[in-house]
Parts: sequence; structure tokens; C-alpha cells
Amino acid sequence: MTIGQDPRLVKGMRLTDKQINRLASIILKKLVEQKQMTYKESEAKVLHRAIEIIKSNFEQEKQLDREVNKMMDDLERENPGSFQRYKMFPLLKKRLAKKKGVIL
Repeated sequence: MTIGQDPRLVKGMRLTDKQINRLASIILKKLVEQKQMTYKESEAKVLHRAIEIIKSNFEQEKQLDREVNKMMDDLERENPGSFQRYKMFPLLKKRLAKKKGVIL
């Protein structure tokens, strides 16, 4: 099991706008340096779009976490005392992500 699969170790990534901007800048810079991409639009426009995509991805994952927690609450009410949230969370999240087409 990796750290990202154990919900007791990772509570979710919370990045500031400044950190997201830096992350996007570094990714784009490395892709250009490695000749994996070239700009067809202005660098600023591409950076802005990359930032939007990253923020959207984090929001999708937050929404997924809320849905999984709601599912777990329902399951816990149906099966009191015999429910291990820390084991079920990654299983349900993975299944729901696959169903919704969310890449984790």
C-alpha cells in the first residue's frame, strides 16, 4: 500500500493558488525543455489554462471525496459496529472514480 492509498496518512492535498501557479509553471517549463510540447498560443494563455485544469481536477476529487463519505455514512448506519471506514474509503473512492471517469 502506498501513502496515497492510506486515508489515515493523507487527508487530501490542499494547495494555495500560488502553489498551483508554481506547479503549472514548472510542469510547462519541463515539458518545453524536454521538447515534449511547443506553444501554439501565448505562454500566458497556456499557463492560465493549465491552472484551470489543475484546479478543476482538485475540485473533482473533493466532490468525489464528499460522495464517498456520504456513501460510507449510509453503509455505517446499515452495518453498525462492523464497518471499517479506513479500509472502505479507498475501495469506494476507486470504484466511484472509475464509474465517473475521474482519474486519480
